[in-house]
Amino acid sequence: MLETISSRWWLMLVRGIAGVAFAIAAVIWPQITLPVLTILFGVYALIDGVFALAAATSPLADGRWWALLIEGILGIVVAFLVFTQPAMSQAAFVIAVGLWSLFTGVLEIIAGIQLRDIVENEWMYVFAGIVSILFGVLVLRYPVAGAIGVVWLFAGYAFIFGVLAIALSYRLQQLHSKLQQPHPA
Repeated sequence: MLETISSRWWLMLVRGIAGVAFAIAAVIWPQITLPVLTILFGVYALIDGVFALAAATSPLADGRWWALLIEGILGIVVAFLVFTQPAMSQAAFVIAVGLWSLFTGVLEIIAGIQLRDIVENEWMYVFAGIVSILFGVLVLRYPVAGAIGVVWLFAGYAFIFGVLAIALSYRLQQLHSKLQQPHPA
């Protein structure tokens, strides 16, 4: 079981890289328009959702896959809505981002707690979930914030989550390498 989880360390790495890449794009182009931000968010939610689904389909014993499954489905549904409703208003976009972040954060905390049962002292995914929830609360608290403010706020969230996911993938990769070493007889 531990071998299976650690062998898929790269799934978390891709999720982290997608978050950091989104953050960099938002910082490089702060004058980004809301429709472009909406499409970038849709791409990010789709990538995150697909890789959460991929992680959920790995054989995580004892039903530990359901939180990642829900997170993946939610990301794909949000991406679908973004792509099919590109002209949604700024307020609707901000509310969608806030709600997505809240729900994703709760599911990340649940998945992180379950991961702690398998990987000793693992806290990064729980912390990423807390960051997601805090971001969602801030976004929902200030729904009329300007598009540039939302870009910067979301870029900060995506960057922090991305860095934490990359760090977690590194720890899982180290664990995988350790498990691959021959055991002395």
